[in-house]
Amino acid sequence: MDATTATPSLRRHSLDAVLGHAWDAEAFTASDVMAHVGLTRSTTIDVLDELAGRGLLTEMPNARAVGEYSKGRPARRFAFRPDAGLVVGVDAGRGHVTATVADLRGTPLATSRLTVDPERDDPGRRRRAAEATVEATLKRARRARGDIVALSVGVPAPVDRAGRSPAHHDGFWERMNPGFVDTFASWSPVVRVENDASLAAVAERARGAAVGCDDFVALLAGERFGAGVWVDGRLLRGAHGGAGETVAFDRVDGVGSALGLAPRCVDAARAAIAAGILPSDSALSRADPKTLDAKTVLDLAAAGDTGALAVAREVGGALAGVAGMFGSLFDVGRVIVSGAIASGAEPIIAAAVAALPRALDLPAPDIVASPLGADIVSIGAVAAAVDAARAHALDLEAFALPHDHGRA
Repeated sequence: MDATTATPSLRRHSLDAVLGHAWDAEAFTASDVMAHVGLTRSTTIDVLDELAGRGLLTEMPNARAVGEYSKGRPARRFAFRPDAGLVVGVDAGRGHVTATVADLRGTPLATSRLTVDPERDDPGRRRRAAEATVEATLKRARRARGDIVALSVGVPAPVDRAGRSPAHHDGFWERMNPGFVDTFASWSPVVRVENDASLAAVAERARGAAVGCDDFVALLAGERFGAGVWVDGRLLRGAHGGAGETVAFDRVDGVGSALGLAPRCVDAARAAIAAGILPSDSALSRADPKTLDAKTVLDLAAAGDTGALAVAREVGGALAGVAGMFGSLFDVGRVIVSGAIASGAEPIIAAAVAALPRALDLPAPDIVASPLGADIVSIGAVAAAVDAARAHALDLEAFALPHDHGRA
C-alpha cells in the first residue's frame, strides 16, 4: 500500500475509533481517549479537534474550571453531541404505524402512532401513512426533515440487504414493504429497512434480554411467530432476508404452524372447555369461550389455576419445539420470547423449559422472557437507526467539515 492510500485510511481509522469512544462516553479528556483507543497524544488532539469541527463533539469547560484539576496545564474536556442530528425509528406493522424521533444516542424526543386498516393495505396507502406518521412526530419534536441523519423501518416481511422484500405468492410481503427504502430516500441520507423480528433482535441486543449475548433468537410470539436470528455477534438475513422465516413450522411435529402463543392459548383453552376436561375447581372452566383471550388464560395460569396451567403446559410443548428447532439449526444459547405477550408468558416458558431437554442433542438454549414489552420493534428501529448513523456519520454532509459542505 502506498502512502497516498495509507494516510487517508489511517486517518479514517483514527476518526472512527475516537468517535466510537465518544459516542458512548460522558465528558472525557484526550488522556481518556488515548487510554481507550491507543493513539498518540498529538493524533488524539488533532482528531478531537476535527470531530468538534464536524459538529459531533463539543468542548466543555476545562478540568480546572469544574474543580477536577489544580496544578499544571488544565486538560481540555470534550463531550459527544447527541443533539447534532436526529434518528427516526418506524414500526410499520400490519395494523399500525409507529414513528419515534430520537437523538443520536437513541433518547426518544417524540412518538406518534397511527392505526391502519389491515384489510386496506394498499402499497400507496401504507407509504402515505408512514410518511404522515413521521411528519407528525417531527412536528411534535419541533424538528425538521433536514435534521434526520438515519431512519430505520421495521416491516412484517423478509427484507434483504438492500432493504427490499421478495415476491410473495399473494403479494403480502410487497404490500408490507412497498419500497420504504425509496419512500424515505428524500427524507434521510441513510435508510435501513429490516424485518420486524430482526429489529426485535437488535432491541434485545441493545437493551433487552440479550445484552452481551452473541448467539440468540428473538421470537416475536404474539399472533404469529417471527424470528430475528443473531449468531456469532451479528444479525443473520440470508439471500432474500428470510433467515428465521417461520413458515417452516408447518412441517415441524408438535408445532404445526407459525401461529403465535396468543391464539394457541385461546384455541387450547376453548378446546378444553368444549371437551369438558378442565378440573371443576378451575375458573377457566367457567369462562365464556366467545370472549376468552390469551391474557385471561395467562393471568389465571400465573395465579395457579389448574386448568389454565394445563393449557400453558400444552402451549409450552409447542414453544419447546420452536426453541429446539432454532437450537438445532443455529446452536443459539438463548431464545427470547418477545413482544407484548412476554410479560405474561412465564407459565408457558416454564412448561417449555421442562420439555426442551428432550428436543435436541446440543445443549438446550435458555428460554427467557423479554423485558421490552409491546414496543420492542420501535425500540429496535431506533437502535438500528442509531447504529446506521454511527456507521455512516463521517460520510454524511451534515457532519462534514465546514469547508467540505456542499461537496459531500
